[in-house]
Amino acid sequence: MSVQQAFDKGARDYDSARKQLIPCFDDFYGTALALINRPQSDSFQVLDLGAGTGLFTSLVAQHYPNASFTLCDISSAMLSEAKNRFKHSAFTIDYQTKDYSAEPLVGKYDLIISALSIHHLDAQAKAALFQNIYHALNEGGQFINADQVLGETAQLETSYRNAWLKQVKEKGVTANALSAALERMKEDKMSTLSQQLQWMKDAQFQQVNCWYKNYSFVVFSGDKSLVIADKK
Repeated sequence: MSVQQAFDKGARDYDSARKQLIPCFDDFYGTALALINRPQSDSFQVLDLGAGTGLFTSLVAQHYPNASFTLCDISSAMLSEAKNRFKHSAFTIDYQTKDYSAEPLVGKYDLIISALSIHHLDAQAKAALFQNIYHALNEGGQFINADQVLGETAQLETSYRNAWLKQVKEKGVTANALSAALERMKEDKMSTLSQQLQWMKDAQFQQVNCWYKNYSFVVFSGDKSLVIADKK
């Protein structure tokens, strides 16, 4: 089963178990939101990569009602759920059904966000995507990624997986929701945090940093610095 097929299949029920399957949900998304370095009244362009049902976008929109959003996802079924989520919303929103790892990122953005999506790409594709994200940002723009990472050693990865299984069961996840999540996870192509921070730096991002980590759940970001012209 491909990534697209896995998410098409689970689109309708995807949001129902989010807080069980992401045990650190509030801190995870809360950190990502807190990193956005703009006044709440600002008007700016946001691209959400692997937007799915629009969960991350919805959280950003609550804090930045004047922002305009582009939601990009490989799964048309997931984006259909996003359209339903936002059908009564007043803010500007555009939808792109495409594989962002294989097609150009169209447009220029002030903020590019992603949540629990990029870990589906292999190492080479992640590194290339970070380059593409950098070039799609306006000067002074920002990239924030809330995702899952591979443990730096096999022992750590086992610890991450065991801790996650324990936590989601304690949160009351249903057997069906857990089974669906484990099926989707077969398509994961995880990379370590240290690798990804280095790829960000290689892509010329500045202020690269991991701001939050809870076992495999991380939030990291980088900035595209303003170019200041020399005055002669």
